[in-house]
Amino acid sequence: MLMSLAVSSLKNRRKSILLTFFSLLISISVLLGVEHIRQQAKESFSRTVSGVDLIVGAPSGQLNLLLYSVFRMGSPTNNINYESFKVLQNNQQVEWAIPISLGDSHHGFRVIGTTQDYFTHFRYGKKQPLEFVQGQAFSSLFEVVIGIDVAKEYNYQVGDEIVVAHGVGSVSFKHHDDTPFVVSGILKPTGTPVDKSLHVTLEAIEAIHLSPAKLRQLINDVDAVDLSPNNVTAVMLGLKSKFATFTLQRNINSYADDRLMAILPGVAMSELWSMMANFENLLRVISILVLFASLFGLSTMLLASMDQRKSEIAVLRVLGAGPGVIFSLVLIEALILVCFAIVASVITISLTLALLGDWLASEYGLFLSANLLSMEALMAIGIILIASIITSTIPAFEAYKNALHSTLSAKS
Repeated sequence: MLMSLAVSSLKNRRKSILLTFFSLLISISVLLGVEHIRQQAKESFSRTVSGVDLIVGAPSGQLNLLLYSVFRMGSPTNNINYESFKVLQNNQQVEWAIPISLGDSHHGFRVIGTTQDYFTHFRYGKKQPLEFVQGQAFSSLFEVVIGIDVAKEYNYQVGDEIVVAHGVGSVSFKHHDDTPFVVSGILKPTGTPVDKSLHVTLEAIEAIHLSPAKLRQLINDVDAVDLSPNNVTAVMLGLKSKFATFTLQRNINSYADDRLMAILPGVAMSELWSMMANFENLLRVISILVLFASLFGLSTMLLASMDQRKSEIAVLRVLGAGPGVIFSLVLIEALILVCFAIVASVITISLTLALLGDWLASEYGLFLSANLLSMEALMAIGIILIASIITSTIPAFEAYKNALHSTLSAKS
């Protein structure tokens, strides 16, 4: 009964109700959208690398090592000896080891020196392997595997030639023009820094940095020059048993023949994410302020309509409705409006993400799920409903007082 009365009352004020509804729709969409993108960004952040138990590099702080080895950000302060990599690779507790050598680039995209193990063991997301959209992994010295963003940026295809430059800046004064690489494969999108990377062999990194005389000798005869690496920038390790992680980490950190530091990727990522907590909280505060502005707008609209509704309240009182019923009626009207706005917001955001999901993934590497019904979203919806009840008590109490006066007037 009260529900049908509330719906009829809202229909009678459809113009002001429509404007308030759109205000609520926008503010609730902002709040739910920010919360959803924050959660998805956190998951995307964590999915950059998967299944790596330890990352080993030169001592420079675990965040710095994580940033340059996984996210291709910043520059390594030092390298580790290639012999140290071989020792790690041959350790009985190590199942696989992926070496990474940094220091070169192609139009600002990082060039990664590595081995075939990179394509065999590297995982991202929920332990998803790397796959090729075209071609295959490198099989000879001057072949390169490129990420999908590199291929799209310069419209590269398998068989095209690429010249890399010394240094990691977008502009370089030293290009390795004498040793162009042929694209052997293009990787499928991963939504990780892999999409913006070029992958060559460790021997190729050594080759492009040879002296001109040795380089000419190499070009004439590939087997004439020893291309064994002297050092690598970092090593990703997968262990046979997770229980050995801390023991091996201690052993690596106390390794006597080289200065090594081993970090746990999950711990380093948690530390990095905690540094961004202030930015997260700022977004939340802005969203909540926008929401409260709309809820108070709803309260103001209901309050402003009280003078127009005096005759409606008087009729309800004559029909036997008590002040408590009038109070409940106003609250129900506000809740109906907010519930419709929540449902419309969820549908709008889900449809937007479903329609733009592929475009966001291909253009910006953002993999956003269209499913908003997470525990965090449900908690946010619960907070919205509680806040709407609290702010709606002001016009509801005003309606309650009008109902009391209406009774006194009737008695007089």
